[in-house]
Amino acid sequence: MAGESRSAVRDDGVEAATRLLSVVIVPFLLAAFVVLYGFPDRTSEWFAWGIDPPMTAMTLGAVYLGGAYFFVSAARARAWHAIRTGFVAVGTFATTMGVATIVHWGRFTHDHVAFWLWAGLYFTTPFLVWGAWAANQRRARPAAPGEAVLTRGGRRALAATGALAVVTGAFCLLWPARAIDVWPWALTPLTSRVVGAILLLGVAALGVLADPRWTATRLLLRVEVVMLSLILVAAVRARDDFDTANPLTWVLLGGFLASLVGAAVLSRRGSPPPAAAPLEAAG
Repeated sequence: MAGESRSAVRDDGVEAATRLLSVVIVPFLLAAFVVLYGFPDRTSEWFAWGIDPPMTAMTLGAVYLGGAYFFVSAARARAWHAIRTGFVAVGTFATTMGVATIVHWGRFTHDHVAFWLWAGLYFTTPFLVWGAWAANQRRARPAAPGEAVLTRGGRRALAATGALAVVTGAFCLLWPARAIDVWPWALTPLTSRVVGAILLLGVAALGVLADPRWTATRLLLRVEVVMLSLILVAAVRARDDFDTANPLTWVLLGGFLASLVGAAVLSRRGSPPPAAAPLEAAG
């Protein structure tokens, strides 16, 4: 009987508290997106701290809109596995941002209401997101035979992209002085760590190594399309912020464009891509 009870819990459902958390987070992300992406040159007036140059502000804004899209989808999700790696990525991002806030406490505008919203968000969200992940994992169901999965080549490509993003993010996070010297646009120690936190979202792509199901990847690809599209538009808007003599400028922008095209091709398919294979044949 105990075994049957445990089996019944493994229904891959999403906890009601997780849906509520997703709904509550969305307005904060949308508000931050409007300020950072719509008015990147007014952050000293309207945000938790003045972000310069505008490219950094718009990049962070793009991530927030992608996050809002993710959490709206999470609030409606029927299966935990479809959003699980997204919660890992958000938890990693929020934890890193909370640490960066503490390390660079003096850089923030402490008497601004936006700062208190920022601090409240990043001092609570890591615990809430990781808590939601742990609670839902108790209901996680492994893939069943016959479920469509990405091919080995597709998994490797996504995992390699995610690993590159994570390594680059760790570099910006741990060695901001060196990142400042080589990055395509101007950074400060704080914004280097913010960019590092953004790149650490690449852990979502590493999720394909643990769960290769197409349904576990589809939403994250669509979120990636939203973020990268906005970042590339931001690059056009803030083109004067880039050091065009820096080879990394073109490597970074080319990588963003290639990742966008790849994610868009996969995410637009209404069913698993033709290359998908049954679990038992995925190898």
